[in-house]
Amino acid sequence: MLVVSDIKKSFDQKEVVRGVSFSVEKGESFGLLGPNGAGKSTTISMICGLLTYDSGEVTVDGISVKKKPLDVKKKIGVVPQEIALYPTMSAKENLLFWGKMYGLSSKLAKKRVDEVLEYVGLRDRANDKIETFSGGMKRRINIGASLMHEPELLIMDEPTVGIDPQSRNHILETVKRLNQNGMTVIYTSHYMEEVEFLCNRIGIVDQGKMIALGTKSDLVNRLAGGTVIKLSVASLKDEFTASLRKVTNVERVIPDIENNSVDIFVHHHQLAFSDIIACAMDNRVQVLSFEVQEPNLESLFLSLTGRTLRD
Repeated sequence: MLVVSDIKKSFDQKEVVRGVSFSVEKGESFGLLGPNGAGKSTTISMICGLLTYDSGEVTVDGISVKKKPLDVKKKIGVVPQEIALYPTMSAKENLLFWGKMYGLSSKLAKKRVDEVLEYVGLRDRANDKIETFSGGMKRRINIGASLMHEPELLIMDEPTVGIDPQSRNHILETVKRLNQNGMTVIYTSHYMEEVEFLCNRIGIVDQGKMIALGTKSDLVNRLAGGTVIKLSVASLKDEFTASLRKVTNVERVIPDIENNSVDIFVHHHQLAFSDIIACAMDNRVQVLSFEVQEPNLESLFLSLTGRTLRD
Protein backbone atom coordinates (compact mmCIF):
# COMPACT_ATOMS: atom_id res chain seq x y z
CA MET A 1 0.00 0.00 0.00
CA LEU A 2 2.85 2.37 0.82
CA VAL A 3 6.52 2.37 -0.13
CA VAL A 4 8.84 5.04 1.29
CA SER A 5 12.28 4.90 -0.33
CA ASP A 6 15.21 6.87 1.12
CA ILE A 7 13.36 10.16 1.52
CA LYS A 8 15.20 13.23 2.78
CA LYS A 9 14.07 16.70 3.82
CA SER A 10 15.99 19.78 4.95
CA PHE A 11 14.89 23.14 6.34
CA ASP A 12 17.38 26.02 6.29
CA GLN A 13 20.22 23.60 5.51
CA LYS A 14 19.30 21.41 8.50
CA GLU A 15 18.41 17.85 7.47
CA VAL A 16 15.40 16.79 9.56
CA VAL A 17 14.58 13.56 7.70
CA ARG A 18 17.68 11.63 6.74
CA GLY A 19 17.06 8.77 4.35
CA VAL A 20 13.96 7.14 5.84
CA SER A 21 12.74 3.94 4.17
CA PHE A 22 9.90 1.55 5.03
CA SER A 23 6.87 -0.11 3.46
CA VAL A 24 3.34 -0.88 4.66
CA GLU A 25 1.25 -3.78 3.37
CA LYS A 26 -2.47 -3.48 2.58
CA GLY A 27 -4.53 -4.10 5.70
CA GLU A 28 -1.56 -3.60 8.01
CA SER A 29 -1.39 -1.34 11.06
CA PHE A 30 2.07 0.24 11.09
CA GLY A 31 3.43 2.36 13.94
CA LEU A 32 5.97 5.17 13.77
CA LEU A 33 7.38 5.51 17.25
CA GLY A 34 9.78 8.21 18.42
CA PRO A 35 10.22 11.23 20.68
CA ASN A 36 8.96 14.71 19.86
CA GLY A 37 11.16 16.27 17.20
CA ALA A 38 12.28 12.93 15.76
CA GLY A 39 10.96 13.71 12.27
CA LYS A 40 7.72 11.71 12.41
CA SER A 41 5.36 14.56 11.45
CA THR A 42 7.65 15.74 8.64
CA THR A 43 7.76 12.21 7.25
CA ILE A 44 3.96 11.96 7.42
CA SER A 45 3.57 15.34 5.71
CA MET A 46 5.74 14.15 2.81
CA ILE A 47 3.72 10.92 2.49
CA CYS A 48 0.51 13.00 2.35
CA GLY A 49 1.92 15.39 -0.26
CA LEU A 50 1.78 18.40 2.07
CA LEU A 51 5.57 18.74 1.87
CA THR A 52 7.77 17.83 -1.07
CA TYR A 53 10.70 15.55 -0.33
CA ASP A 54 14.15 16.71 -1.45
CA SER A 55 15.11 13.25 -2.69
CA GLY A 56 13.87 9.68 -2.63
CA GLU A 57 10.39 8.48 -3.56
CA VAL A 58 7.01 7.76 -1.97
CA THR A 59 4.32 5.68 -3.65
CA VAL A 60 0.79 4.92 -2.40
CA ASP A 61 -0.79 1.87 -4.05
CA GLY A 62 1.87 2.19 -6.76
CA ILE A 63 1.18 5.90 -7.42
CA SER A 64 3.97 8.47 -6.98
CA VAL A 65 3.12 11.17 -4.44
CA LYS A 66 5.33 13.67 -6.23
CA LYS A 67 4.02 12.96 -9.75
CA LYS A 68 0.31 12.44 -9.03
CA PRO A 69 -0.47 14.04 -5.64
CA LEU A 70 -4.22 14.44 -6.25
CA ASP A 71 -4.62 10.76 -7.16
CA VAL A 72 -2.80 9.82 -3.95
CA LYS A 73 -4.89 12.16 -1.78
CA LYS A 74 -8.08 10.42 -2.93
CA LYS A 75 -6.77 7.20 -1.39
CA ILE A 76 -5.69 8.56 2.00
CA GLY A 77 -7.34 10.02 5.06
CA VAL A 78 -5.25 12.18 7.36
CA VAL A 79 -5.76 12.89 11.05
CA PRO A 80 -3.37 15.77 11.88
CA GLN A 81 -1.97 16.65 15.30
CA GLU A 82 -3.94 19.90 15.31
CA ILE A 83 -7.74 20.02 15.30
CA ALA A 84 -8.80 20.74 11.70
CA LEU A 85 -12.42 21.75 12.35
CA TYR A 86 -14.51 24.93 12.23
CA PRO A 87 -15.48 25.67 15.86
CA THR A 88 -18.66 27.68 15.13
CA MET A 89 -20.08 24.96 12.87
CA SER A 90 -21.79 21.82 14.14
CA ALA A 91 -20.24 18.37 14.00
CA LYS A 92 -22.58 17.46 11.13
CA GLU A 93 -21.76 20.64 9.20
CA ASN A 94 -18.04 20.04 9.60
CA LEU A 95 -18.29 16.49 8.32
CA LEU A 96 -20.48 17.59 5.37
CA PHE A 97 -17.91 20.24 4.50
CA TRP A 98 -15.03 17.76 4.50
CA GLY A 99 -17.13 15.26 2.56
CA LYS A 100 -17.69 17.86 -0.15
CA MET A 101 -13.96 18.69 -0.11
CA TYR A 102 -13.31 15.03 -0.87
CA GLY A 103 -15.73 15.24 -3.82
CA LEU A 104 -18.67 13.33 -2.36
CA SER A 105 -22.16 14.04 -3.72
CA SER A 106 -24.64 15.68 -1.33
CA LYS A 107 -26.59 12.44 -1.01
CA LEU A 108 -23.51 10.32 -0.28
CA ALA A 109 -22.03 12.94 2.07
CA LYS A 110 -25.22 12.97 4.21
CA LYS A 111 -25.22 9.16 4.34
CA ARG A 112 -21.56 9.09 5.35
CA VAL A 113 -22.09 11.73 8.09
CA ASP A 114 -24.57 9.44 9.85
CA GLU A 115 -22.26 6.44 9.49
CA VAL A 116 -19.18 8.32 10.68
CA LEU A 117 -20.92 9.90 13.69
CA GLU A 118 -22.10 6.44 14.70
CA TYR A 119 -18.59 5.09 14.28
CA VAL A 120 -16.97 7.72 16.51
CA GLY A 121 -19.80 7.53 19.07
CA LEU A 122 -21.11 11.09 18.71
CA ARG A 123 -24.35 10.74 16.78
CA ASP A 124 -26.28 12.37 19.63
CA ARG A 125 -24.09 15.50 19.30
CA ALA A 126 -24.49 15.87 15.52
CA ASN A 127 -26.08 19.34 15.68
CA ASP A 128 -23.93 20.77 18.47
CA LYS A 129 -21.20 23.26 17.64
CA ILE A 130 -17.61 22.05 17.83
CA GLU A 131 -16.74 24.86 20.24
CA THR A 132 -18.96 23.19 22.86
CA PHE A 133 -17.08 19.88 22.61
CA SER A 134 -14.38 18.60 24.94
CA GLY A 135 -10.87 18.08 23.60
CA GLY A 136 -11.45 14.36 23.27
CA MET A 137 -14.72 14.81 21.38
CA LYS A 138 -13.06 17.24 18.97
CA ARG A 139 -10.38 14.62 18.33
CA ARG A 140 -13.06 12.04 17.54
CA ILE A 141 -14.77 14.35 15.01
CA ASN A 142 -11.31 15.10 13.58
CA ILE A 143 -10.94 11.37 12.94
CA GLY A 144 -14.46 11.27 11.51
CA ALA A 145 -13.56 13.95 8.95
CA SER A 146 -10.72 11.78 7.66
CA LEU A 147 -13.09 8.82 7.19
CA MET A 148 -15.77 10.57 5.13
CA HIS A 149 -14.49 9.34 1.75
CA GLU A 150 -13.71 5.81 3.02
CA PRO A 151 -9.94 6.01 2.44
CA GLU A 152 -7.79 2.97 1.74
CA LEU A 153 -4.95 4.33 3.90
CA LEU A 154 -5.56 6.19 7.19
CA ILE A 155 -2.64 8.25 8.50
CA MET A 156 -2.85 9.39 12.12
CA ASP A 157 -0.33 11.85 13.56
CA GLU A 158 -0.37 11.75 17.39
CA PRO A 159 -4.20 11.77 17.58
CA THR A 160 -4.41 11.38 21.38
CA VAL A 161 -2.20 14.26 22.51
CA GLY A 162 -3.68 16.25 25.38
CA ILE A 163 -6.95 14.36 25.89
CA ASP A 164 -8.56 12.54 28.80
CA PRO A 165 -8.03 8.78 29.32
CA GLN A 166 -11.62 7.87 28.40
CA SER A 167 -11.46 9.65 25.03
CA ARG A 168 -8.01 8.21 24.43
CA ASN A 169 -9.28 4.67 24.96
CA HIS A 170 -12.26 5.32 22.67
CA ILE A 171 -9.94 6.56 19.91
CA LEU A 172 -7.62 3.56 20.27
CA GLU A 173 -10.54 1.14 20.11
CA THR A 174 -11.92 2.95 17.05
CA VAL A 175 -8.57 2.70 15.24
CA LYS A 176 -8.30 -0.97 16.18
CA ARG A 177 -11.76 -1.63 14.76
CA LEU A 178 -11.00 0.24 11.51
CA ASN A 179 -7.89 -1.87 10.99
CA GLN A 180 -9.71 -5.11 11.80
CA ASN A 181 -12.26 -4.15 9.14
CA GLY A 182 -9.48 -3.97 6.54
CA MET A 183 -8.27 -0.37 6.57
CA THR A 184 -4.51 0.18 6.32
CA VAL A 185 -3.33 2.40 9.18
CA ILE A 186 -0.16 4.37 9.87
CA TYR A 187 -0.09 5.58 13.46
CA THR A 188 2.57 7.93 14.81
CA SER A 189 3.12 8.45 18.52
CA HIS A 190 5.67 8.92 21.28
CA TYR A 191 3.48 6.75 23.52
CA MET A 192 4.94 3.26 23.39
CA GLU A 193 1.84 1.58 24.82
CA GLU A 194 -0.42 2.97 22.05
CA VAL A 195 1.81 1.66 19.27
CA GLU A 196 2.18 -1.72 21.01
CA PHE A 197 -1.63 -2.00 21.29
CA LEU A 198 -2.44 -1.01 17.72
CA CYS A 199 0.38 -1.97 15.42
CA ASN A 200 1.57 -5.17 13.73
CA ARG A 201 4.95 -3.68 12.80
CA ILE A 202 6.81 -0.73 14.23
CA GLY A 203 9.44 1.68 12.97
CA ILE A 204 11.44 3.60 15.57
CA VAL A 205 12.56 7.04 14.42
CA ASP A 206 15.12 9.27 16.10
CA GLN A 207 16.85 12.42 14.86
CA GLY A 208 15.41 11.99 11.39
CA LYS A 209 16.55 8.39 10.89
CA MET A 210 14.85 5.00 11.08
CA ILE A 211 16.92 3.28 13.77
CA ALA A 212 14.88 0.07 14.11
CA LEU A 213 12.14 -1.63 12.12
CA GLY A 214 10.18 -4.85 12.65
CA THR A 215 7.48 -6.56 14.71
CA LYS A 216 7.42 -5.91 18.43
CA SER A 217 9.00 -9.29 19.15
CA ASP A 218 11.67 -8.70 16.47
CA LEU A 219 12.59 -5.37 18.02
CA VAL A 220 12.63 -6.56 21.61
CA ASN A 221 14.79 -9.52 20.57
CA ARG A 222 17.41 -7.02 19.44
CA LEU A 223 18.28 -6.75 23.10
CA ALA A 224 19.59 -10.32 22.69
CA GLY A 225 17.20 -11.64 25.34
CA GLY A 226 18.67 -9.13 27.76
CA THR A 227 17.16 -7.41 30.74
CA VAL A 228 17.34 -3.89 32.14
CA ILE A 229 18.29 -3.45 35.78
CA LYS A 230 17.40 -0.05 37.20
CA LEU A 231 19.57 0.76 40.19
CA SER A 232 18.83 3.69 42.51
CA VAL A 233 21.69 4.79 44.75
CA ALA A 234 22.32 7.37 47.45
CA SER A 235 24.94 9.14 45.34
CA LEU A 236 25.96 8.24 41.79
CA LYS A 237 29.69 8.39 41.13
CA ASP A 238 31.54 8.35 37.81
CA GLU A 239 33.93 5.73 39.19
CA PHE A 240 30.98 3.44 39.92
CA THR A 241 29.48 3.67 36.41
CA ALA A 242 32.94 3.09 34.91
CA SER A 243 33.34 -0.03 37.07
CA LEU A 244 29.89 -1.30 36.12
CA ARG A 245 30.84 -1.28 32.43
CA LYS A 246 33.58 -3.81 33.21
CA VAL A 247 31.26 -6.26 34.98
CA THR A 248 30.73 -9.62 33.23
CA ASN A 249 27.35 -9.89 31.40
CA VAL A 250 26.85 -6.10 31.47
CA GLU A 251 26.25 -4.86 27.91
CA ARG A 252 25.55 -1.15 28.46
CA VAL A 253 25.35 1.31 31.35
CA ILE A 254 23.30 4.53 31.12
CA PRO A 255 23.61 6.81 34.16
CA ASP A 256 20.98 9.34 35.25
CA ILE A 257 23.01 11.67 37.45
CA GLU A 258 20.09 14.01 38.22
CA ASN A 259 18.05 11.17 39.76
CA ASN A 260 21.00 9.18 41.19
CA SER A 261 20.05 6.10 39.20
CA VAL A 262 21.56 3.96 36.49
CA ASP A 263 20.07 1.64 33.83
CA ILE A 264 22.19 -1.47 33.35
CA PHE A 265 21.61 -3.68 30.29
CA VAL A 266 22.61 -7.27 31.07
CA HIS A 267 22.39 -10.64 29.31
CA HIS A 268 21.65 -12.76 32.40
CA HIS A 269 20.40 -10.73 35.34
CA GLN A 270 20.58 -13.73 37.70
CA LEU A 271 24.31 -14.05 37.03
CA ALA A 272 24.98 -10.30 36.98
CA PHE A 273 23.13 -9.48 40.21
CA SER A 274 25.86 -10.44 42.69
CA ASP A 275 28.59 -8.85 40.55
CA ILE A 276 26.69 -5.55 40.38
CA ILE A 277 26.13 -5.50 44.15
CA ALA A 278 29.79 -6.35 44.72
CA CYS A 279 30.77 -3.51 42.37
CA ALA A 280 28.62 -1.10 44.42
CA MET A 281 30.25 -2.26 47.65
CA ASP A 282 33.75 -1.94 46.18
CA ASN A 283 32.96 1.66 45.19
CA ARG A 284 31.27 2.40 48.53
CA VAL A 285 27.95 3.18 46.83
CA GLN A 286 24.77 2.71 48.85
CA VAL A 287 22.08 0.89 46.84
CA LEU A 288 18.56 2.14 47.64
CA SER A 289 16.55 0.00 45.21
CA PHE A 290 17.10 -2.67 42.57
CA GLU A 291 14.44 -3.21 39.88
CA VAL A 292 14.55 -5.83 37.12
CA GLN A 293 12.61 -4.81 33.98
CA GLU A 294 11.75 -7.17 31.14
CA PRO A 295 12.77 -5.95 27.68
CA ASN A 296 10.27 -3.72 25.89
CA LEU A 297 10.27 -1.00 23.22
CA GLU A 298 11.13 1.66 25.79
CA SER A 299 14.21 -0.23 26.91
CA LEU A 300 15.20 -0.87 23.28
CA PHE A 301 14.98 2.85 22.52
CA LEU A 302 17.00 3.60 25.64
CA SER A 303 19.60 1.04 24.58
CA LEU A 304 19.86 2.48 21.06
CA THR A 305 19.91 6.18 21.96
CA GLY A 306 20.71 6.55 25.65
CA ARG A 307 17.45 8.51 26.05
CA THR A 308 13.83 7.65 26.85
CA LEU A 309 10.98 8.23 24.39
CA ARG A 310 9.60 11.03 26.59
CA ASP A 311 12.88 12.99 26.81
